[in-house]
Amino acid sequence: MKLLTYSIQDSEPRLGFIHNNQVIDMEDFGDVSNFPLPNNMLELIDMGFEVIDEINDLIADTSQKQFDEIAYPIDEVTFLAPIPKPRKNIIGIGLNYTEHVAESARTLDTTGKLPVKPIIFSKPPTTVTATNTEIIKNTKLTSQLDWECELAVVISKKGKYVTKENALDYVFGYTVINDISARDCRREGQWIVSKGQDTFAPMGPVLVTKDEIVNPHNLNLTLKVNGVEKQNSNTKFMLFNINDLIEDLSIVFTLEPGDIIATGTPAGVGAGRDPQEWLYDGDVVEATVEGIGTIVNTVKEI
Repeated sequence: MKLLTYSIQDSEPRLGFIHNNQVIDMEDFGDVSNFPLPNNMLELIDMGFEVIDEINDLIADTSQKQFDEIAYPIDEVTFLAPIPKPRKNIIGIGLNYTEHVAESARTLDTTGKLPVKPIIFSKPPTTVTATNTEIIKNTKLTSQLDWECELAVVISKKGKYVTKENALDYVFGYTVINDISARDCRREGQWIVSKGQDTFAPMGPVLVTKDEIVNPHNLNLTLKVNGVEKQNSNTKFMLFNINDLIEDLSIVFTLEPGDIIATGTPAGVGAGRDPQEWLYDGDVVEATVEGIGTIVNTVKEI
């Protein structure tokens, strides 16, 4: 199921899903089906992944005429970030692709050695923005704005000391994140100023439930700037896959429903190029993950 948070003509955010190329309002669908459903992504996740099976069964029993009464054409809705206001910081994973480790060592303050455990950082909830919005480049803070296309994992249930073997049972679904990074804002190896500025986590366009992603470890990732491809790789090249990450993170702290893990980016970032490339006012950035979709954002300098 492709879930989205959306608005119509500046309405309050609503929860929906895509069916037959239409946006179906989730709460209205619950009314039609006599099965109460929320209008908020986090509330849906709190119901547990099992609710997706129930919704799919209800969809199969619903006529197109009933859908038409609660549907909107896709081009008439505004796609918001799937989780516009995460409850906690986004969990970021650094240096999780071999070639990105190498390119970072050439130009940034990293050693070039492959990590023996996941490198963890975080991005505040205020970094989240949607597709078709602006990435704000604060020129008082940075002149080295960079891109990072990533697969993001959304957690479905509370987990502590989760084993690798059971890790995917704790996944609700997947989305796309562009881990925007100000390379000249790293402070003595600490990354939150570089990674945590407002609008530095474009997310979306949808959240795809895990049952629709056959193998999250074989998805193509690409990123373009002004139509020119900069990144092209596959999640199979992660150093630490999703199972590894969930096991490691759940040892460090308790994972909870709605938690978001950005799983790292492959090679091709601006900092790793010769000469280095940065994002400037008006640049259009497109980040794509196979099976999920593309988020498009425009850089605005202030």
